[in-house]
Amino acid sequence: MADIIDYKIIGNDMQLIEIELDPKESVRAEAGAMMYMGPGIKMETSTGGGLFKGLKRAITGESFFITNFTYKGEGKGYVAFGAPYPGKIICLDLAQLGGSFICQKDSFLCAAKGIEIEPTFTKKIGAGLFGGEGFILQRLRGDGLAFVHAGGTIIEKDLKAGEMMRIDTGCICAFAESVDYDVTFVGGFKNALFGGEGVVIATLRGPGKVFLQSLPFSRLADRIMAAARYQNRDESPGVAGIGGKLLGGMLGGDRSY
Repeated sequence: MADIIDYKIIGNDMQLIEIELDPKESVRAEAGAMMYMGPGIKMETSTGGGLFKGLKRAITGESFFITNFTYKGEGKGYVAFGAPYPGKIICLDLAQLGGSFICQKDSFLCAAKGIEIEPTFTKKIGAGLFGGEGFILQRLRGDGLAFVHAGGTIIEKDLKAGEMMRIDTGCICAFAESVDYDVTFVGGFKNALFGGEGVVIATLRGPGKVFLQSLPFSRLADRIMAAARYQNRDESPGVAGIGGKLLGGMLGGDRSY
């Protein structure tokens, strides 16, 4: 049985989640996600059940180690975790979602003690090879609350039996195990070559709940890299900019100056 925890999500675009704990209650989180905590919280970092469990988390994009935060005081304790990039935090009540849910790899943020994070593999080779998420996804299993993070705005859909959606592969955040996941090739030479959406598109077929994200981290990273390349190639900082860069490098210990 997972611990029963209370929580509140704070912020709009760069959200954090604050978990309220009763004595002896625990929350587990990805290593490095903690933002702040109150007195009486004890941290314990481990593989979360042995070497094999640590390796299973690592292949889904999470840290090899996981940290448990247990409240050892009296009354109420609290601990907060920050999102890694702009987006939203999604609360998954696994008890209401059939006991498990499939998420994109590296989306896990934190969960009540008792929730297991394990890899799962796409059932179809086409989805694994071309689906953007790869062969390995995350399964969150248990009967308590788990929290995942996704980029941009979150769209929640409840697909009926047989209802199908076609989605950009990177925009899938999480979906119920009852949802069938596959990919299809984009038709037409010009669409595939110049459409900017890649050569495949994901298909999700109900029944089940689906969460979509408007800004996948891969898309955000591509834009940042493109902007960085443009600035390095085309922008000149001018004399004052060069002087400031030179002084900053000298003070920062950069031996290339």
